[in-house]
Amino acid sequence: MATTPQFPRVALIGLGLIGSSIAHAVRQLGLAGELVATDASTDVRARATELKLADRIATSNAEAVKDADLVIASVPVGVCAAVAQDIAPHLKPGAIVSDVGSVKGSVLRAMAPYLPDTVHFIPAHPVAGTENSGPDAGFAELFINRWCILTPPEGGDAAAVDKLAEFWRTLGANVEVMTADHHDLVLAVTSHLPHLIAYTIVGTADELEDVTRSEVLKFSAGGFRDFTRIAASDPTMWRDVFLTNKDAVLEMLGAFQEDLSKLTRAIRRGDGEALFEHFTRTRAIRRGIVNLGQETASPDFGRPHGPLPKAPEKP
Repeated sequence: MATTPQFPRVALIGLGLIGSSIAHAVRQLGLAGELVATDASTDVRARATELKLADRIATSNAEAVKDADLVIASVPVGVCAAVAQDIAPHLKPGAIVSDVGSVKGSVLRAMAPYLPDTVHFIPAHPVAGTENSGPDAGFAELFINRWCILTPPEGGDAAAVDKLAEFWRTLGANVEVMTADHHDLVLAVTSHLPHLIAYTIVGTADELEDVTRSEVLKFSAGGFRDFTRIAASDPTMWRDVFLTNKDAVLEMLGAFQEDLSKLTRAIRRGDGEALFEHFTRTRAIRRGIVNLGQETASPDFGRPHGPLPKAPEKP
């Protein structure tokens, strides 16, 4: 636990997977003198009270941010503008206001016009998550050894950026600072495009006439099984991601389609050398991710396996 709180008061708006995980970590580490949280859903607020996610569960955004030194909006990017407009009159001068959205350019453009000049607006994206959502899905260790990307606007206060970076490092994250537009291009290929492909492949399998749903479920090989995990992600969040980062996603989708066409030609022509070269190059990317500690090198991705069945007794 931290010896002294980093912020006298922290306010969290939104208590899904990311918001509730921040809440768990902040409370366990003692990073806030007081942690106040809220959510648009009355059911979520009730559950957050049961889970003791914060020192106080507020009934409105305005109540939550009053006198807060750090405000984090953990909401879908599509409602960031409405949240900024809602909280703007109630923000404490000098407060740091941030978010956790997977798209940064649109969040910057949506929230900044409503926020007063007396606060420090620093958009952020913790690149962490699971396929689960809701207040019960959160856990304090979610951000350990994951990256949190900060995208402060031009001319942003350096001391405030450093303070927010230190907050995320205390939660266990590695921190990188870049522009919002560069973030959106990088994440379009590392996150947004893979999710789009996963949703497409799982949807295609579901629509095949010659393969029954029971066969798809029963014979899911490792690749398809992992695609279904990605495709199980929060549909509201990903709808907003694709609508708000469409330019970068379309650019990466165009590059992907070109590569897919090359592989299609190689398969049609029986060009084994081209396929082998491509698969060797992409395998090296996987090894690099493992070497950076962003994935396990354990067999079968660390999944647990049950014991062998008992051998039948000999007559």
